[in-house]
Amino acid sequence: MKHRGDLCLILCGVLVWFLADAVRVRAAAAEALVFCGSAVIPALFPFLAVSGLLISLGFGEWLGPRLAGLMALYDLPGSAGSALVLGLAGGYPVGARTAADLYRKGALTRDEAERLLGFCNNSNPVFLISVLGAGVFGSLRVGVYLWLIHILSALLTGFFFRGRRAVHRAVPKTLPSKGFAAAFVEAVGNAGNSMVSICAFVVLFYVLASPLAALGWPAAALTGFLELFSLTPLLSPDRAGFLLAAVCSSFGGLSILCQTAAALDSSGLSLKPCILGKCLQATFAAVLCGMLFLADAFLIP
Repeated sequence: MKHRGDLCLILCGVLVWFLADAVRVRAAAAEALVFCGSAVIPALFPFLAVSGLLISLGFGEWLGPRLAGLMALYDLPGSAGSALVLGLAGGYPVGARTAADLYRKGALTRDEAERLLGFCNNSNPVFLISVLGAGVFGSLRVGVYLWLIHILSALLTGFFFRGRRAVHRAVPKTLPSKGFAAAFVEAVGNAGNSMVSICAFVVLFYVLASPLAALGWPAAALTGFLELFSLTPLLSPDRAGFLLAAVCSSFGGLSILCQTAAALDSSGLSLKPCILGKCLQATFAAVLCGMLFLADAFLIP
């Protein structure tokens, strides 16, 4: 009860801040909404809609034999590869939602789905290559390095979630139980609901992170811990900024974890493997950055 009381006091303090600094809070929320409309929704909504439709139409079962060899390295069935591929292509939280959909369909057991959550939920390559690489560092090549580090750190993280594959599993239907039209309408509707939840978390954490810019050098690290998109204008175009970009994009921030929890809602899957996986992936990203710096593979002062 004491912890709950302390939490209530903190939240009351946040409310007082919102009231006392209402003009800046409203301005930050408005900036976040503009950002959602110009970047977050265009980047995520199509992937959420199409990935949901693909899973409904049996994409996991179709892709399974083609990725069976890769996913066998992680003691997972080939169908799990659809969550890994879509997560790497679509960005947060497409991978987590795809894993939850596969579990609901019976293509994965609970243990397999939760182990998959440890490394299938990843950042959008457009964000890494275009927004960070070209926008912050002025180089698409640097963005590609960020993307490659992100992928490699995710794949390395997966080895920490190896386990015993289930011998008996409910066989999923290879054909959708609904017609294409019904599956399409459902996928778009679910994607729309997910976008509302995602944008809500982006706006809230964007507002919470807005005062951190005044803290000097710790501002970028603290902002990245809270909200990934808010980190972008605070990054410096040097090796320290590259390291922070790689680590924070691999971790995702509390906002991404909340979005992932919303994607897993009603699935019964635990968020703990995803949290552990993001921490491990951020650690691997830092190590890979160090190796890249030692190799002096690219020109960042």
